[in-house]
Amino acid sequence: MLTLALRTLRTRWTTFAGSFTALSLGVALLTVMGLALASSLDAPERRPERFAAAPVVVKGKDTLRVTTPIGDRTQELARPNAIPARVVAALKELGTVTEDRSFPVRAEGGPDDLVGHPWSTAAFAPYELTAGRAPQAAHEVVVTGDWASVGERLRTGHGTVTVVGTTATAHGTGFENAVFHTDTRAARLSPHSTQLVVDADAAAVRRAVAGTGGADGVSVLTGDARRLADADPDRDSEALVALNALFGTAGGVTGFVSVFVVASTFAFAVAQRRREFGLLRTAGATPGQIRRLVLAEALLVGVLASAAGCALGAQGAPHLAEWVVDGGLAPGWFTIGDHIWPYHLAFWTGLLVALCGAVAASWRAGRTGPTEALREASVDSGTMTWGRLLTGAALLTAAVVTLARALLTDPGDLLHRKTYVSRPMLLITAVALLSPLLVRPLTRLIAWLPARLPYAGGMLVRENAAAGVRRTAAVAAPVLVTVALTGSLLGATATLNGAKATETRDRTTADLIVSAPTGADFDEATLDRLRQVPGAEISPTASSAVYVLEEGTALIKSEARAADPRLLAATARLPLTAGRVSDLDDDSIIVNEEWERHTVGQAVTVHLGDGTKRRLTIAAVMSTGTGDNGVYVTPANAPRAPIDRVDVRVEAGADTSTVAAALREAAAPTAAQVLTKDQWIRATHPETDEKTRLGLLLVLGIALLYTGISLANTLVMATSDRVRDLTTLRLTGATTAQVLRLVAGEALTVVAVGGVLGLLVAALNLLGMWGALGLQSVWTPLEMPWPALGSALAACAVLAVASAVLPAALLVRRGAARPVGVRD
Repeated sequence: MLTLALRTLRTRWTTFAGSFTALSLGVALLTVMGLALASSLDAPERRPERFAAAPVVVKGKDTLRVTTPIGDRTQELARPNAIPARVVAALKELGTVTEDRSFPVRAEGGPDDLVGHPWSTAAFAPYELTAGRAPQAAHEVVVTGDWASVGERLRTGHGTVTVVGTTATAHGTGFENAVFHTDTRAARLSPHSTQLVVDADAAAVRRAVAGTGGADGVSVLTGDARRLADADPDRDSEALVALNALFGTAGGVTGFVSVFVVASTFAFAVAQRRREFGLLRTAGATPGQIRRLVLAEALLVGVLASAAGCALGAQGAPHLAEWVVDGGLAPGWFTIGDHIWPYHLAFWTGLLVALCGAVAASWRAGRTGPTEALREASVDSGTMTWGRLLTGAALLTAAVVTLARALLTDPGDLLHRKTYVSRPMLLITAVALLSPLLVRPLTRLIAWLPARLPYAGGMLVRENAAAGVRRTAAVAAPVLVTVALTGSLLGATATLNGAKATETRDRTTADLIVSAPTGADFDEATLDRLRQVPGAEISPTASSAVYVLEEGTALIKSEARAADPRLLAATARLPLTAGRVSDLDDDSIIVNEEWERHTVGQAVTVHLGDGTKRRLTIAAVMSTGTGDNGVYVTPANAPRAPIDRVDVRVEAGADTSTVAAALREAAAPTAAQVLTKDQWIRATHPETDEKTRLGLLLVLGIALLYTGISLANTLVMATSDRVRDLTTLRLTGATTAQVLRLVAGEALTVVAVGGVLGLLVAALNLLGMWGALGLQSVWTPLEMPWPALGSALAACAVLAVASAVLPAALLVRRGAARPVGVRD
């Protein structure tokens, strides 16, 4: 049997080329994702940056730690605590103490991520002057990099300053865009200091901190631990968590698409050989021998294709690493490491996929009767087996039941990325398995109008596509995958963004909004100027956080807004399901329905943004919405929370444009924006962030790449097996151009069939999300990504036409499809 399989592979190599290519590509993609995933499991230890030359760094409490029955639970505090005064006093007795401060800076023509520091901390990086001198007056600054030069005057949110020096780190690599002020000016701009540097022995510093008492949460950092005093010290590990999720999702999609396409390709290859199997049965071969022959062929193809895929994946993995680094998805140090297990995983997975894909096909081959050798008709029969029908129906039922269960029990789960990425796959598989039932009527429907045209071409396209159900289903399958994934993933993100915009529109009743630049906030002087604007009633709100222990074990962080209840009620319409905004006071809180306790009048124990423990009464409850409804507290329960937004209600009789102009003048020193309600809604319309967009492009790129290869393989296999069809057309008088137009028309019709099935799957998935949003009290229109869908379908159409027409043209040119004596 193995000898026969080898000879079959050699003589029918065009039939197996498609299976080999599809499988090797799938293994290559699995290898690439496996290598990338393995390389993203561990991050190199990050060295200290701002405090690389500091002797000892002392950091105030910045972590909330709550003891539970199963261990301590921690969360990073929204507002880190300052080091207690008695601790600072004890440290000053040991040596020089330098207080550190960091605050956002906005400068015209400068980078968006500028951060301010006192000049005394520059020596700890260490920074060295490359030009000019140190700042000595309040209006003088030193900047990093080359975006500003010595003597240049900069207009910032804190006033106009003069650049008196430029600086860079001693090792030449920049890790931040900094603006250094004098220590006095920095203390005025950022009065709150949460960490400091002590020029003393580390052991003595620890003893001093421990001996003061009441210094809970104060940490002493030395050596590599000084990196914890840098801004966002865990960004590498957080980036790797995101990479793990990205590569895991991409790997799952790759596995799904490869199994899907390879099984379809093997089934089509076996269906093409029914006459061959009929001859073997006539010669005395048993059904078991036929099955073993198909499995032996799959084993040979699987081994060769998996090996080739591993080699191809090893070459492609470094290019993926470069792409994710260039796109900002990974840190600059990310590279592909030397790992072995991804090769084993990809190879054996590929081999298993090949064998599993051939099992069902082998049973079909074994049922081939001797009379199949006498068949001349090309009409497929028996394409929907009982096994396929039952499996497809079971998967479709599972998809419907799980969707209904989610809608009834936890609709919010349907809005999570992991759910709307994985859920379409179940429905795609179900529709693909049931496609033989759908292909013939759908083909006749799509080709109904062309078939009514005076020429016979439209009728032949319809009948050929409808008759070759297996060929049509095999070609439509990859198009179905691409269109369904494109519509489901991009449509889900667009629909969620639209829902969030709807929430913003419904809850905003202010006439004007004064918004601070990203990362900045309003000081009390600016708020006083805004309050003095005639005709304006302002409602400042601050961003903070609240922490609650739910179910006794989970420490949950909720984003919080702090506002005056009376002013909040005048400028916002919260999506309340119970209670009133006006009932909010310093002893209460407004929560949402996601909280374990969400009944008006119930008391909840919470930790505020600085870790302070409070017991508050629930004054009102909001609907869950898209998941961004946090909590509301009064300013008393948001210590040191920065005010970053001011809602304004224009009083009766006042002119809105006049009030807006006065507000702009009052907020001019902070570079704040003054927007109308409509302008604010447009400016804050949620957009898919760059990392999510690139991640979705990676997933969809894999699907589209696989679709292209599979589409080309299947059509080349199908066209090369249609010599008799093409010859018959030539015998009836068709010219070469007419034959090629017919082949192109069939390819376009089949792509249309796959596109319609894909749109059906995408629409069903998005309807589920729309229902979940409605149950969360957010009614928003569905957003179908028509441009992306059109592009994907157009790419499939171009590739399908080329893959069908070129082999047909070669057959005609070589005379394989040209009857003797017939000329064009």
